[in-house]
Amino acid sequence: MAAPKPIEDKPLPNPPAPAIDFPVSQIPNNPLGEGRYIKTAGALIIGDEILNGNTLDRNSNYFARFCFENGIELKRIEVIADDEDEIIEASRRMVEKFDFVITSGGIGPTHDDITYASLAASFGQELKYHDETLRRMEEASRHRTWMSQQSEEQRTARKRMALFPEAGEVLFVADDSWVPVVRLEGKLYIFPGIPALFQKLLDNLKPFLPLSPEDERPFRLQVFTSLPESSIAPFLTALQKRVKPENIRIGSYPLLHPGAHVALIGSDRERVKELGLEVAKELQGRILSEEETEAMARAKRQ
Repeated sequence: MAAPKPIEDKPLPNPPAPAIDFPVSQIPNNPLGEGRYIKTAGALIIGDEILNGNTLDRNSNYFARFCFENGIELKRIEVIADDEDEIIEASRRMVEKFDFVITSGGIGPTHDDITYASLAASFGQELKYHDETLRRMEEASRHRTWMSQQSEEQRTARKRMALFPEAGEVLFVADDSWVPVVRLEGKLYIFPGIPALFQKLLDNLKPFLPLSPEDERPFRLQVFTSLPESSIAPFLTALQKRVKPENIRIGSYPLLHPGAHVALIGSDRERVKELGLEVAKELQGRILSEEETEAMARAKRQ
């Protein structure tokens, strides 16, 4: 009989991370004033890595769709460098002009993450550690072995992510993340640049925003036609002139193969549907279903 093989010592697997279940913040009073809704928005995308092509910006597209779906007119998207003067100038200008402004990027632990400090300077504030954010950060990370191996300098760098403008409102919007959304001047919301985290926080921020009633939000309908844009241009030009007093917008978007999508946008859903039938008839096309429209949007994002 062969001798039994010796039992090999194998490292024990890391224990599973504990489930995170933080309480979310209470819904604050409407920062725009009672009875007012967000109407306009601007996005400030911060990061040298966006401008030099090292990172693809997905957050502005996600924000644009969020705005449209929630009845907000996105007026401007700007991409700027990790530069304090640029952040100060752009943030002040946007907060003055729009009801809802977001920044994305530049709030990590490294030397070029200067968004919090720059925005504090922009609105005349000092920086201050936020104790509850530090506590949640520690709680969410305590099971990670690398935490106990960090130097004091590394721990200090990590704590920078909880160093906020002192007058900022700290909104914990997701129960499974320690990262908050910090609001300044009642209008400016500071987001991380990581797309998955940006999207999670933005979606969870919705209950905290003074949004217009759903029946007042714009409706979009799309028509496909196999005709080239040059053939449909005269009709669409005349149609836009005719429906402009009704605050209905008409747009056309060519496809790689022959044809185009025609988009009609307006707040009167029934009127937009009526015009959609007219467009489909005149341009020998068909109205796209909601499923087709969503599939088309997903294809554009890929």
